[in-house]
Amino acid sequence: MVADASGYAARQVALATRLRALSAVGAAPLGLGKTSSNLFRDRNEGAKHKLDLSDFCHVLKIDTEQNWVDVEGLTTYEALVAQTLKLGVMPAVVPQLKTITVGGAAAGVGIEATSHRWGLVHDTLLELDVLLPGGDIVTCRPDNEYRDLFYGFPNSYGTLGYALRLRVRTLPVKPFVKVEHVPHEDSVSFFRALDARCQGDADFVDGVVFGPKQQILNAGCFVDSAPWLSDYTYQHVYYRSLLERSVDYMRVQDYIWRWDTDWFWCSKSVHAQNRLVRFLLGPSRLNSRTYTRIMRWNARWGLTRRLARLRGLHTESVIQDVDIPVAHAPEFLAFLFREIGILPIWICPVRAPLPQSPFTLFPLTADTRHVNFGFWDVVQSRQAHEPGYFNRLVEREVVRLGGIKSLYSESYFTREEFASAYAMQQYEALKAKYDPSERMLGLYEKCVLKA
Repeated sequence: MVADASGYAARQVALATRLRALSAVGAAPLGLGKTSSNLFRDRNEGAKHKLDLSDFCHVLKIDTEQNWVDVEGLTTYEALVAQTLKLGVMPAVVPQLKTITVGGAAAGVGIEATSHRWGLVHDTLLELDVLLPGGDIVTCRPDNEYRDLFYGFPNSYGTLGYALRLRVRTLPVKPFVKVEHVPHEDSVSFFRALDARCQGDADFVDGVVFGPKQQILNAGCFVDSAPWLSDYTYQHVYYRSLLERSVDYMRVQDYIWRWDTDWFWCSKSVHAQNRLVRFLLGPSRLNSRTYTRIMRWNARWGLTRRLARLRGLHTESVIQDVDIPVAHAPEFLAFLFREIGILPIWICPVRAPLPQSPFTLFPLTADTRHVNFGFWDVVQSRQAHEPGYFNRLVEREVVRLGGIKSLYSESYFTREEFASAYAMQQYEALKAKYDPSERMLGLYEKCVLKA
């Protein structure tokens, strides 16, 4: 149920009390105390004061006339979407995994198949309340005294403050989504068609690259009725269907979460695409929550890494999302085929709406369409390389082609490279203004040095 807004005020008071208590017990940096995370970079956890914001998990108000929703920062998109769909609307951009929180998507970078029209999650922000490291709570909007923090908060990853409440755009939905799957045999025609489809009337646009001559463009539209419905929540695997049918129909909620059952295609790594394994797991365990637990367990104990070494293989996890100008997309795809070799690859176009000011730490040129490449797997080779070798190849190619890389996963930038790519001069000014006592880690320290 939508929560009483008065409860939000009470939670703010209780939070301020807890933060004052933390401030009195030492100089360790603040950290967010969470039981789950969608970050995929190792962390060298030093001493931190862990701040528990788990109470901030409520949907506060849904305004279907003005097309926005007020929601607390630790609310998962699964919970938010469940509430908004009851009133016939959805957040304008819903990231792919149910466990992603709204505040996390704003502090990081969230994208999905509506991004060709609405931009990234932070492009749909109207205002947000930010808990500053010193304990103050400020409301940030594009037109008020905290506009610099409004535009500086996205991609700050909890180094400038934490989002307690966010107002995000919504859009009306229909009960069903019709999706067309169009195959292409070369990357030039594929990206040309992708760009053209973004300029049409499709509500959703994305794609999947299965190989050099096998790329599928997916375009979806809301519809009032469906002649049949597909169900990818149990025995059937969504991404495989892209190669098997030219048209598909889903309930809108099933379309929104179409990737979560198999976390795109990551379920294959734990043999969860085997029908018997799927049956034994059951639909309640076929989701990104389960795969996250398994992957974190494996990262901790290194089982697959040890097995690879027994076979004489060296492994490196390459889990990346990068945004490349569409004109350079075929060139970047050729680089991935040549140097990385991970397949499939998720493709999602994004065009930032024209804001009053660009977002400081994730600057996308407003008049340029970008293409997000999502590739997540382990690269194996007979030859030993320095740590981060393949991730460094990716970073250098992204920079060379005028793109930008998300920071939720491993990064190996030098300080100079990072400063150039992520506007560190402007960031340091924000840091000095909103965290003068350095209660929170810096962005480079957190995202590259893994502090």
